[in-house]
Amino acid sequence: MAGNRGKRKPMADINVVPYIDVMLVLLIIFMVTAPMLMQGVKVDLPEATADPVENQDSEPVIVSVDAAGQLFLNLGQEEQVLSLATIKERVAAVMRRKKDTPVLIWGDRDVPYGEVVTVMVALQEAGAPSVGLVTENPR
Repeated sequence: MAGNRGKRKPMADINVVPYIDVMLVLLIIFMVTAPMLMQGVKVDLPEATADPVENQDSEPVIVSVDAAGQLFLNLGQEEQVLSLATIKERVAAVMRRKKDTPVLIWGDRDVPYGEVVTVMVALQEAGAPSVGLVTENPR
């Protein structure tokens, strides 16, 4: 026993590698789920001095919302008041035929914001990859 007095027994080291692995897995889980927690409509809002729509070859699908909240679908020369469900069906048919057709909303400045968002959601559900808002250039 006298020979062991000068030697100390080494302390047990804590292995932190499993903790690092768990931390990295949690980080990945949070990074994947965080965007899913945010709700909203993905919109590319044009600035006041925005460039014209890139795809000028195909005629855009234009949904107009007047001050009274009535919806119009401007496909070619057609311009009549329609329900949101009808607009959704017609835009879905156009998107099935030609997926790169631009979809735009003309909203009257007096229309409540919630109505425009409802139309945008319906257009995205119909298959429009992005929905643009038409603005006038400032004077």
